[in-house]
Amino acid sequence: MKMLTGGVLAALMTASLPFAASAQEFTPDQPECIAPAAAGGGWDFTCRQVARVMRETGLIDGSMRVQNLSGGGGGVAYAEVVNKRNDEDDLIVAASTATATRLAQGAFPGNTMDQVRWLGTIGADYGVIGVRPDSEYESLEDLMTALAEDPRQISIGGGSATGGWDHLKVLMTAQEAGIEDLRAIKYIAFAGGGEAISQLLAGSLQAYTGDLSEGMGFVESGDLRILAVLAPERLDGEFSEFPTAAEQGYDVVGANWRGFYAPGDMSDEAYDWWVSQLDTMYASDAWKEVMENNGLADLDMHGEEFAEFVAGSVSDIEQISRDIGLVQ
Repeated sequence: MKMLTGGVLAALMTASLPFAASAQEFTPDQPECIAPAAAGGGWDFTCRQVARVMRETGLIDGSMRVQNLSGGGGGVAYAEVVNKRNDEDDLIVAASTATATRLAQGAFPGNTMDQVRWLGTIGADYGVIGVRPDSEYESLEDLMTALAEDPRQISIGGGSATGGWDHLKVLMTAQEAGIEDLRAIKYIAFAGGGEAISQLLAGSLQAYTGDLSEGMGFVESGDLRILAVLAPERLDGEFSEFPTAAEQGYDVVGANWRGFYAPGDMSDEAYDWWVSQLDTMYASDAWKEVMENNGLADLDMHGEEFAEFVAGSVSDIEQISRDIGLVQ
């Protein structure tokens, strides 16, 4: 099985260790979350949903500002935090397997994962490949067959940079389909998943690659048809109608963890506070409802456990990237 998980599936099978929060006096004056992409994508979803739930459950006083800072597949935001805002205690930044992918591929020039502090996860999001409702491609096999015949005639868009997480999911699926010239596949990078779907609807793309949480709004509005979910088996509830890639003969699993990092010089008091609040939020009924409504799988890690997990994710993805020729 082609595993695009960065260790996520193993973590999903393991009960996480509870974070033992100590009494902290810190509280943020002006909490802020940076979404490293345009509105409508997975990072934007992460910031805005967490900001809403933390406000509604009283975990923060007032509201949390959300800033969209797109560019470089998350690299612009990463550099901003490391170089200009590295000691801010009120700031958190949305991250995911896409972040680990760019770090694994050396795509953030001069930046490494140990320049920030890793706070925790808020769940895992399975990848999807979709098309317009009126597309000629009725199944994943239809799309892969067309790619095999002439990959240059099909444009596939996603919200990660070229070589990033969304691109990687398509390449691994195409590899499973027996397509040898993976570099011939036309992947177009957008500032976020929402922009990619907008271009799909406009006719500039023939297919979309992203994650279930960012695509569900478009599915519900009738603007996106899911060809495959990159999960090991069909999801529950309303998501059970979506076929997996595996059941269509393409043994690919793509689980995208979602979480946060913080500035590298954030104080220990602030770091412990954010870790504790995210852990408390994750256990709340309000967050369980968000996960259920958006198809997020359980993945609950915080503090040092999460930092070790990200290090493993970066290492795994670096090896996958070498295997398919994205990294020399």
